[in-house]
Order: sequence, then C-alpha cells, then structure tokens
Amino acid sequence: MPADCISFRETGFFSGLICDYLDEKKELKKFYNRFPKIENFKEQIEEKKQSFPEKNREALFNALSGQYKNIEASETVSGNIQLLKNQNTFTVITGHQLNLFTGPLYFLYKIISAINLTHQLKNKYRDYHFVPVYWMATEDHDFEEINHFNFHGKKFSWNKDVAGAVGELSTQGLEEVFKLFELELGNGINAEELKKLFKEAYLNHENLTDATRYMVNKLFGEHGLVIVDGNDKLLKKIFVPYIVDELDNKTSYHNVSNTIKELNNLKEENYAIQVNPREINLFYLKQGLRERIIEVEADVYTVNETDIKWNKQELLDEVKNFPERFSPNVMMRPLYQEVILPNLCYIGGGGELAYWFELKEYFNKVNITFPILLLRNSALIISRKQDEKLKKLNISYSRLFLKQDEFINRKVREISNIDIDFTPQKLHLNNQFEALYKLAKQTDKSFIGAVQAQEKKQIKGLENLEKRLLKAQKRKLGDEVSRMSEIKNELFPNESLQERYNNFSEVYLEYGNNLISELIKSLTPLNNCFTILVI
Repeated sequence: MPADCISFRETGFFSGLICDYLDEKKELKKFYNRFPKIENFKEQIEEKKQSFPEKNREALFNALSGQYKNIEASETVSGNIQLLKNQNTFTVITGHQLNLFTGPLYFLYKIISAINLTHQLKNKYRDYHFVPVYWMATEDHDFEEINHFNFHGKKFSWNKDVAGAVGELSTQGLEEVFKLFELELGNGINAEELKKLFKEAYLNHENLTDATRYMVNKLFGEHGLVIVDGNDKLLKKIFVPYIVDELDNKTSYHNVSNTIKELNNLKEENYAIQVNPREINLFYLKQGLRERIIEVEADVYTVNETDIKWNKQELLDEVKNFPERFSPNVMMRPLYQEVILPNLCYIGGGGELAYWFELKEYFNKVNITFPILLLRNSALIISRKQDEKLKKLNISYSRLFLKQDEFINRKVREISNIDIDFTPQKLHLNNQFEALYKLAKQTDKSFIGAVQAQEKKQIKGLENLEKRLLKAQKRKLGDEVSRMSEIKNELFPNESLQERYNNFSEVYLEYGNNLISELIKSLTPLNNCFTILVI
C-alpha cells in the first residue's frame, strides 16, 4: 500500500523546529529527553517504572472503570484497562480536541500512530505490556476550532451559543448538521455506515464527551485503544500537589519562561515560540464556566469575567475539597497527563511538539519523567485512479508538494517545445556587467551607480519576458495545465495538506470498513517521513 516516503522537510509544510528535531540537531537535545528510536525506549521504561506510584495506577484503573461503565468495550480494551494495574504496563498517548465527526483526517493518523507504536514496543520488549491511549480534550473551550468538518469541499458547521468546557456541551442542534450531511453522502453501503455512526454517536448521546467516546471506541475499540477523560475527580485528586505548587510558586511560569529564553537565544534558527505561559496556568471549571484564575494582588485571587474571589487559604481549601474544579491549561495539561498515566511517549503534530519542547525544565523541576516525543504519522492518500492520472502526466509524488504556481510552472517548462528558462541569458548579462563594473572603477567610480541601475533594468526586462513567455505557453498547453491543476487541487484541497483539511468520511466513503485496518498495516510511527499511500 505505501507507494513512497519523503522527508518532512522536503514537503515544505513543517516548521524548521520540527525538521531540526527529526534531524537530531544537537542544539535541541536539551529540550527533550530521548529521541524516538526503538532502542531508546528501554531506558524510558526503567525511568518511568521507578517514578510512577502504585496508587496512581489504582486511581487510573478506578477512574477508567467508571468512564467505561456505559460503553461496550471490546475484550482487548477491557484487557488493556486491567493491565494498567500491572507495574510492567505502560502507555503511549496521543490527544486531540473533540472535533465534530473527528474533524481533519489526521485525527486517525494520530491514534493509529499510538496503536502501531505499542505493537512495535511489544515486539521489542516482550516482558512489558503497552497500551495505546487517546486523551479526550474535554476541558477545552475553543468551540470555533471543533464545531465543523469538511466533506466534498463543503463545510458542515454546528452553530450554537456555548460557554464552559466543550465536553459538557449538549448535542442538541446536531440533527440539522446530520440532515445536511446525509444529503451530501448519498446512498451506498459505506454511506449508510457513516450515517449510522454519526447518528449513534451524536443523536443518541446527550453531551459531546459521551458522543466522542462512543465514536472513537467504535472506530478503534477492536485495536485496544483506551480513551481517557481527564475531567475526572479521581484523576484530579492525584494532581492536587501540582495545582497547589502552581498557586504557591508559579513553577510552570518561571521554568517555561526560562526555557523560552533559551529557545530564543538560538537566534540563527529563529524558532517560533508556540505558547507563552501565564503566571497561573489553571482554569476554574464549573458547569458552563471555564475561566482563568488570576492573582490580582497579594493574597487575592479571582476567576476572570466572574465575581468569584478567594484569599490564598480559601483557594487552597477549594483545591483540596473540589479538585475537579481546577483545569490545567495548555502549559500544565502535559504534566497532568504524565502524572496520572504510566506513559512513555507522547505523539502529536508539529504544533503540539513545539510547545512540549518548552516544558522539559518544568518537568525536571517537579521531578516528573519527561516522555519521548514522537511526530505523528502523516500521509497523502492517492486513489488508484488518481495515481494513473499522475503517471500519464509524468508527475512524481514529491513534485506534488510544490506550491501551486511553482508546480504548474515547472511542469510547463518541462513539456514545452521551447526553452522558457532564461537563466543562461541572465548569467551572460551578469558577465557583461562585470566588465562594465571594472571599466567604471578604472575610469570614473561615480558611474558605478548608473551601471547598477542599468543592470537591474536589464535583468528585470528578461524576467518580464520570461513570465510573458511562460504565460503564453500555459495558454497553449491549456489542456495539460487544466489536468495538472485538477489533480493538484484534489490531493491538496484549499492548497493545504489533505490530512489537515478533509474529514475521514471522504476516504471512508470509498474504502469502507477496510480503511482503518489498511492504514494500520501501512503507517510506521518511527520512520520519521511523510508517507504516500496508493489505495
């Protein structure tokens, strides 16, 4: 099934920070623990085993037993939950928002990366057990980021007034989305399966947490995926010491700020900072409310946009009595995950790993093992029909990743019966002006400026001629240009990566129940390259 694999850097869609990490650039070593190679997991296992308390395993098992109470779990999932009580069991985790109907296609790739890595680890380390985990971001509140998905070039949106954590949102209103989606799906076995999945998930469950859990379990349950909802009192109790430390010492703020300074000092790299910490990186969480906790003055704390107010002792009492009301933000959620899970590896996209690189010093400070960081699998799915078109047009897979204009222009130059590359003429012109510069220096240096101006004018003239000739050839080769543009737009909708735009249903409609099993067979999480799949 995999047809090719190209480097992430070659795609042009991944940041310099991520590409340098994959190249194991030595300047970045201090910002992570171990690089994701199969042999490095041995030390990671030993380190996590020594640092993960037995009581945390018990709390995790009890919390998951409650969360799965009304879920039809497969034998594999039930077995994995039981295994989590065993001190030789470890997790591989990926997390994602509660996007409507999974959101972009890469949602599947993240989870499949976790599933496949546990298989690889089990083959290498037979004495241990490994459980894939999907962390539901139920406490997020960015509704605009999750309320839609794209299918057949159309955006299906769930519009409603919301407040608080998205996991608590009522699924009311999704009937209208389903009606529109149903019409677009049409008929057929795979279309009916998609309709059934949407209806059972969103129209038969009252809130977004339950709907998402049902859907993800339906898609991946047979592969042993365990779904964790961090918005759980039993799990929050384990995290209380770190919440108190955050309020007492602002530990995350100080340590992450130091790390950001160090990243900024790598001036020649110009890495963009993904997230900046707040002085207190906690939200206060209640029904319909998730707002920042702010220290407005010494010994006075408030919840943003509310009248809630405490002194220091009152706030600490609130933490002790109601830990479920405290929600870690993006800076502290990684720590929360690693405190409550016997985790070895976090799998995420480029943006996620970028903010994890800010956290190593913070983890060291609070004495929690920093996980191995793995960039999730990325893939471009090409149908056999599309692959035939590419072959007829003599377009390589790597060429597809060029920007639209460059993609077309290069190909037009290749297939044109005349030479549209004026590079030799520009080089000849440069050589001529070198002689003029020498002459000006020997006679009157005041003429150098005039020579420079004339050189720019001549080069500009050649460039304009080249563009006009290229434009004329595009018109002449209009049929080929049209076919190239069509296949490029199909595979890179909205000039974006397919996986970041299309919903999985678009591919499922064609391949049905075989889709996920085929992806599991084809994606290799530790290969560190972008996969081209022809199916």
